Amino acid sequence: MNLTVSTARITAIGSYVPEKKLTNADLEQMVDTSDEWIVQRTGMRERRIAGENEYSSTMAYKAVEDLVSRYGQDLTDVDCIIVSTTTPDYAFPSVACQIQGYFHIPSTAAFDLNATCAGFTYALHMANGLITSGLHRKVLVVAAETLSRVTDYTDRSTCILFGDGAAAVLVEKDEQRPSFIAAHLGTNGEGGIHVYRTNLSTTMNGEELLTSEKMVQNGREVYKWATRTVPQGVETLLEQAGMTAGDVNWFVPHSANFRMVESICEKAGIPVEKTLTSMEYYGNTSSVSIPLALQLGLDEGKLQNGDTLLLYGFGGGLTHAGLILKWDLDARG
Repeated sequence: MNLTVSTARITAIGSYVPEKKLTNADLEQMVDTSDEWIVQRTGMRERRIAGENEYSSTMAYKAVEDLVSRYGQDLTDVDCIIVSTTTPDYAFPSVACQIQGYFHIPSTAAFDLNATCAGFTYALHMANGLITSGLHRKVLVVAAETLSRVTDYTDRSTCILFGDGAAAVLVEKDEQRPSFIAAHLGTNGEGGIHVYRTNLSTTMNGEELLTSEKMVQNGREVYKWATRTVPQGVETLLEQAGMTAGDVNWFVPHSANFRMVESICEKAGIPVEKTLTSMEYYGNTSSVSIPLALQLGLDEGKLQNGDTLLLYGFGGGLTHAGLILKWDLDARG
């Protein structure tokens, strides 16, 4: 899609992951698997698991507090809170409303969205639209997931994948230094049957669903869809921006698993060395995986102001959303 010239900039970032680790050695004691098998197929070594009293909301609070401590940001003038999560504490109130209450933000819209693993890029796209349209000036975007609570730890094909965490960014009005260059979003609702978690309905398109309230995934079908769809989306984004893959400093895909990322890179013509990922020590954290990768890139000194980034989220729904951004954060507080 052709974007109106953006007037929004990402100014700050923060993150949080729980202390508890779930290692491949731990998983060897739970299901028929091995460290070698997991690393070879997913690139994962550890995941972080929420504690007994940790939820998407409490991890979100800590991610926002990390953002404030790193950049000295004032939250009192935030006028919209968007939270990407598939694992809110409650059906309602939303995690966004809990964040408003926790930080006593005086006057703000607040809502959750569910675009699964594409949720962070969806939320950034919405934040840009709200600011560029003139409706809002300062949007707090948060991704938070407690996937461990909806993971079936008897299913060796899925329990090796998922972890918990949260991340937050501020998106602010800035006509001189906007972040957003291009966007491409898409949906394949017919493929929703390939990865789901039941709620009120126990059938989908006439098919009976497994109703354990745990995630169910047909990994082979999701893999085929993602490795076909994402490279096409990358090509569309680059054409829209008048760029080539060589103009991108860092590709930041959803950290579903490393083999999938490798396949996407090969088909998109992007060297895997130019990717930022978070799955090795955090696992697949759904919509949190991209901002965690950005945080790791910053902490490791890879990601610099002025870099051009191509972010691409993809997952259940089936949903996908890519953005090209100019990275330009405020100075650290």
